[in-house]
Amino acid sequence: MGKKLLQQRAGRGNINFRNPGWLRVGKVRYPSVVRYQIGKVIDIIHNPGMLAPVAKVKLEDGTSFYTQAVQGLVINQKIEIGKGAPSSLGNIVEVGSLPEGTMISNVEKYRGDGGRYARSAGSYAIIVGKAGNKVLIRMPSGKIKEVMYNALATIGVIAGGGALEKPLLKAGNNYWKYKVKAKVWPHVRGVAMNVVDHPHGGGLHASVSRSSTVSRNAPPGRKVGHIAARRTGRKERK
Repeated sequence: MGKKLLQQRAGRGNINFRNPGWLRVGKVRYPSVVRYQIGKVIDIIHNPGMLAPVAKVKLEDGTSFYTQAVQGLVINQKIEIGKGAPSSLGNIVEVGSLPEGTMISNVEKYRGDGGRYARSAGSYAIIVGKAGNKVLIRMPSGKIKEVMYNALATIGVIAGGGALEKPLLKAGNNYWKYKVKAKVWPHVRGVAMNVVDHPHGGGLHASVSRSSTVSRNAPPGRKVGHIAARRTGRKERK
């Protein structure tokens, strides 16, 4: 019969396909702060699955949270959070109170969503304008996004930039990189397999060599390729 397809094994579920959430230090999100508070960076740690280092911040009321560490942030540094906080490195402030040209990171779209833009290592966004209750920011990709006037953001550039420039050197490093993110690696192409192992396998060279269009209701062992394709063949040139 051959072995099961990758998606069949993933659908059945086992430790190889499970998200290793138990390795994470916790949710890296802003707290639901509704008033001005002062916090202290008590530790800077590595969160498995993330390239950017994570700062653990303890607030005056005793609660703590995790957030992306920016370049220049140090342990025991005081940071201010909320409305009225000055525009100093590491502070978490409302984007509407910052001048144009400020480099910010971990930007919320709406107040209270915890941060969603410019969160990866070495990334940052730039405030380019304001319009009513919206603030325009330039994303790391160059795209312009609108965020709410009272959305929170961290002043500075996310630390850990340049991590992707380091060569992997060996396949084992690539394996562990994907292992911690619940991604199967290496991923073998179906056309490279034998005919008993995959519907696209077999033949004299790495080619499907047959129609790869399958029905939406095809069984799991056959449901690979162009699933429920709306059209087939080459497009007519005009």
